[in-house]
Amino acid sequence: MIFASDLDQTLIYSKRSLGVPLESPGLLPAEQIDGATSAFISEQALQLLRTLPEDVMFMPVTTRTIEQYRRITVFQTELVPAYAVTSNGGNIIVGGEVDREWNRRIHEQVRRDGAHAEEARQVFGQVLDEDWVVNERFCDELFYAFMIERDRMPLEQVLEKARIMREMGWEVSIQGRKIYLVPAAVNKQAAVEHIRNLTNGGAVVASGDSLLDRCLLDYADYAIAPRHGELYREQLRDKLEVNYRFTEVSGVYAADEIMAYVHAIHRSVFAVQTSFSE
Repeated sequence: MIFASDLDQTLIYSKRSLGVPLESPGLLPAEQIDGATSAFISEQALQLLRTLPEDVMFMPVTTRTIEQYRRITVFQTELVPAYAVTSNGGNIIVGGEVDREWNRRIHEQVRRDGAHAEEARQVFGQVLDEDWVVNERFCDELFYAFMIERDRMPLEQVLEKARIMREMGWEVSIQGRKIYLVPAAVNKQAAVEHIRNLTNGGAVVASGDSLLDRCLLDYADYAIAPRHGELYREQLRDKLEVNYRFTEVSGVYAADEIMAYVHAIHRSVFAVQTSFSE
């Protein structure tokens, strides 16, 4: 079994996204920037990660760049996954090294299936304004990330432009204080599916909070999303029928529920497999 999970606002949380006071019990440092803790993980969630059965492969799946992923100390020292997906699926890290063949394949698909990055940036740039866009970055030579002042952003205009970008083969995702502009070919599902086939990984359990996670959750055999973030807000707004469940709580402790769910799914699947073998 594979447990493929988004990280930020799913398993790890910045001070801004914790949803509880910083002095709340059971919070452990997960990431350090310039010697200061920048993200946390619930102690219970980490313990449940550590005690996953041996036949469950934990796979971080994040929109973070390779460099940003490697800042998460908890997954570099204490709990080191065999595979990690970064750059929203554009890169796969295997045994600590970047899979160059996968990266080459993704770049070829991006060139073939959608508008060029400069063209996409130019069209999306028509809605951007320095009044609410703080800075931007072209990440791992694959997609754009814009730091924004969320309360100043013209939401309806951005959503309308997002529909246009989709026709050009690009996706727009608003996550907290960031907007991501990502080629459709760069997605989490494709990377996880590749690793699943490569390792004969079996059933996939997935978790994530953003629209960039939706393709992964839809692909998974079992899926759960925290009661916050883009997916939850979209479901509330549009009354969508989805094939995954939401946690009962929001904020950092949603990770505890997510991990309990993974353990419960494993017990259920193992019980079924055992009954068939008897």
